[in-house]
Amino acid sequence: MLFNSLEFAIFLPIAFLIYWFAIRRFLELQNIFLVAASYVFYGYWDYRFLSLIIFSSALDFLIGAQLAETESERKRKVLLIVSLVVNLGFLGFFKYYDFFVDSFVDSFTFLGMPFDVDRLNIILPVGISFYTFQTLSYTIDVYNRRLTPTKDPVAFFAFVSFFPQLVAGPIERAKDLLPQFYVKRNFDYQEARDGMRQILWGLFKKVVVADNCAVIVNEVYGNVGNAPPSMLLIAVVLFAFQIYGDFSGYSDIAIGTSRLFGFKLKQNFAFPYFSRDIAEFWRRWHISLSSWFKDYLYIPLGGSRGSTLKKVRNTFIIFVVSGFWHGANWTFVAWGFLNALYFLPLLLAKRNRANTDVVAEGRYLPSMREAIQVLFTFFITVLAWVFFRADSISQGLVYIADMLSGLALSPKQVLIALDHMSAEMVTYYILLLLLFEWLGRHGKHALESFQIVRVRAVRWLIYYALFMMVIFENGKEIDFIYFQF
Repeated sequence: MLFNSLEFAIFLPIAFLIYWFAIRRFLELQNIFLVAASYVFYGYWDYRFLSLIIFSSALDFLIGAQLAETESERKRKVLLIVSLVVNLGFLGFFKYYDFFVDSFVDSFTFLGMPFDVDRLNIILPVGISFYTFQTLSYTIDVYNRRLTPTKDPVAFFAFVSFFPQLVAGPIERAKDLLPQFYVKRNFDYQEARDGMRQILWGLFKKVVVADNCAVIVNEVYGNVGNAPPSMLLIAVVLFAFQIYGDFSGYSDIAIGTSRLFGFKLKQNFAFPYFSRDIAEFWRRWHISLSSWFKDYLYIPLGGSRGSTLKKVRNTFIIFVVSGFWHGANWTFVAWGFLNALYFLPLLLAKRNRANTDVVAEGRYLPSMREAIQVLFTFFITVLAWVFFRADSISQGLVYIADMLSGLALSPKQVLIALDHMSAEMVTYYILLLLLFEWLGRHGKHALESFQIVRVRAVRWLIYYALFMMVIFENGKEIDFIYFQF
């Protein structure tokens, strides 16, 4: 079920009314209802894959209970390994089986020994990467005795399947989200009101910005060999805003929807395109995944401790694994590897924590130095996005080579290309996005601190304009990019 679909527009208010008006006095009934509503939400896409999420939930609930009952370190390790093997086994089979088969065949073909192996053409269950990491965080934390295992199966099943963030995150930790299912939730008007603003902003980013960018980006990437440098340059910038508007828009809608039901999810994007270096960018982009890999992979490997060689090794491991998490294609590995190369100079110079505050703190405009840093970081991020979007590494290399051959493009040539691509309107949308996010960069979302517009009528006029843009533009039926991950 898409957040920007008519089905969700019907589903959400019905769920909200039942939750707060019919069963608000009964916590257990509310949790049961959330499980049922989440399964309806997920099963609307393909009910057959409900069995996977139910099995993963049951497995990790039982393993958590067993971990609490045994003090034997050997048995505890066996239980942890079972959870890791089963959950990552499901993820690996559905997401990577065909990829490894194709890579295996290609390797032997390259060596002059071609042969055929049947592909299974497996359908990737939506959200499997997200809820797998969510259940694993629970088991690992219980194993490390950082979390007391729950005795409430309903609360645990609700935690794993919570519909706002089930399909594309944020990836919530059990220690943060699970306790919220134990306590009585009271309707908070202020939270709900700001949640609605966050939903509106998320829809604007997805429907108005991302989906309009997608139309142009898809056309250019489908004709890479013949597109002039000006179009390639425009398309790669548009893709940067497509993926940001698409994914951060989903996160905003998920977080805002959760607030309507009395839950607080962590911020997943913190205005990453205003970052002054690549380290800051990764602290602001897909925060829940970056922090997951940091806590469950980077730190166990040794983190930033030890020799310089180990620091470099750990950095490349986490970025390459993060890239591979995104999809079964070598392009994602290349994307992760390139970001590791970007990060390496900061790590070696011990400058990876140089920018931890908000850019232009307390000022309306950045300094010249900050502006150059932001533009440079955006430029190298855009280059990396080429491989994220490309169908193959060779296509990505051709794209970059052809695009960079036109670095001496004049503004007039870019404007002509914008007109030819019918990209003027989406350019205005992007400028509006940047304006609102710059003004709201100190908050959790762009409209959170919108009280700076003191005239209430003006604020409502802006909300209405954003809403009408969403309604007017919502007709392309383009899936969220991260559904494929």
